[in-house]
Amino acid sequence: MIESTWVRRYADQFEACKLVPTETAVVLSETRSRPEIVQTARLALSQCGVTPVDVVVTTPPNLGPLPIRSTGASVALAGNAAALGALTNADFIVDCTVEGLLHAPELGQILASGARVLMVSNEHPENTERWPHDPALGDRVASGVALLEQAEEMRVESDAGTELVVNLFGAVRAGSHGWCTEPGTIAHWPGGLVLAFPAAGTVNGKVVLAPGDVNLTFKEYIRDPVTLTVVDDYITDIDGRGVDAELFRSYLAAFEEPEAYAVSHVGWGMNTSARWEAMALWDKADHNGTELRAFAGNFLYSTGANEVAGRFCRGHFDLPMRGCTVTLDGKPVVVAGELAAELLPS
Repeated sequence: MIESTWVRRYADQFEACKLVPTETAVVLSETRSRPEIVQTARLALSQCGVTPVDVVVTTPPNLGPLPIRSTGASVALAGNAAALGALTNADFIVDCTVEGLLHAPELGQILASGARVLMVSNEHPENTERWPHDPALGDRVASGVALLEQAEEMRVESDAGTELVVNLFGAVRAGSHGWCTEPGTIAHWPGGLVLAFPAAGTVNGKVVLAPGDVNLTFKEYIRDPVTLTVVDDYITDIDGRGVDAELFRSYLAAFEEPEAYAVSHVGWGMNTSARWEAMALWDKADHNGTELRAFAGNFLYSTGANEVAGRFCRGHFDLPMRGCTVTLDGKPVVVAGELAAELLPS
């Protein structure tokens, strides 16, 4: 059953994307998309005065070796010319694919057409009830992106032992506040992230995942420390005695993709409405962890696909970390897991 609360909340988010009745809006889904999301999106578009167009593609089989979860790199389009024709002729696309289009090979072509893409996470729509549209978040994310754009170097440190250096030369810097208003842009909902996609060979140091940090591919909180040695973007050593380290090693090795060990993106969370604890209260099938990528003060380290560095792969980890200090050319933007004062809500 679809709740009217969800429809109103989706409609609010679509209107924040400056959707108007004269625009062409497509609901992109696949055969394994969550039906509640697709139906809610369709009803919300109608509530906005738009006649939705459905594009439904068949979910391709997973050829293994492992389940694919939470990658942001949907393979459902598979270059399908008919589907791409519809998407590139749309003004607004509601992305209800299981994995999302953020790192999909077809995204560049879709955005080049001028379409706006809003990714809706593959999770229970009830989650959206806790994320009211906050116009001020857009300004705060823009402030964070401005700081990132001016910087030449990002450093990340933590009491757990993280010491990471990111040379930002050639990096693409971006932010997502959860809605998209300009042609050729994409946003994920909820938003509240400031990110850099580093150029090849620019990330070095050590990342220490501490208890309470999060592995969003597995949708689990870290229980035992895991130390990652990073050399020129690539994880060269995974050290740890617990099951977290064993799973980390085994998962990446299974894909036999060198790119899976490389940096995808790095950044920090800005959303004070997003909660670190939320994942503990949902079954894995009902939660995709998007808000844990965005909760205020987290440092997000991600491995896998990175279009800027020319890397595409299936293996992917999103690893929100607490208690980190993030500096840009020595200027702190996150201090011990707390946003710097200038980035907090006024």
